[in-house]
Amino acid sequence: MTLGSGGSSVVVPRNFRLLEELERGEKGIGDGTVSYGMDDGDDIYMRSWTGTIIGPHNTVHEGRIYQLKLFCDKDYPEKPPTVRFHSRVNMGCVNHETGVVEPKKFGLLANWQREYTMEDILTQLKKEMATSHNRKLVQPPEGACF
Repeated sequence: MTLGSGGSSVVVPRNFRLLEELERGEKGIGDGTVSYGMDDGDDIYMRSWTGTIIGPHNTVHEGRIYQLKLFCDKDYPEKPPTVRFHSRVNMGCVNHETGVVEPKKFGLLANWQREYTMEDILTQLKKEMATSHNRKLVQPPEGACF
């Protein structure tokens, strides 16, 4: 996130950016089917986050609750966080053994820009669940974890 006018820009420091994201995540997002927050409130570096996606309607994911882990290293938001499903899911962009969302197979991570947020990642993953190649894939038993 940059601020400024007339060709000048100010880069918002990492911790301020993460505090903004935390505040937004705690307030709830859109229709409530995507949420996120910190894993450990005592982590002053704000690295470990948990995300939740409720599967989209009219798909095999409908009504399922998916838990994810997001890890924002020291170079976030210049570089994307590592994203891993804790809940087992069958999607083209998710490694079937580890649950890691593979950046090369998930456009938002592959083409990461500093302006993108964890909310954007979760929202886009939910949209990805509803795409023609993911919406009908056989899923692991509900409640299964990586």
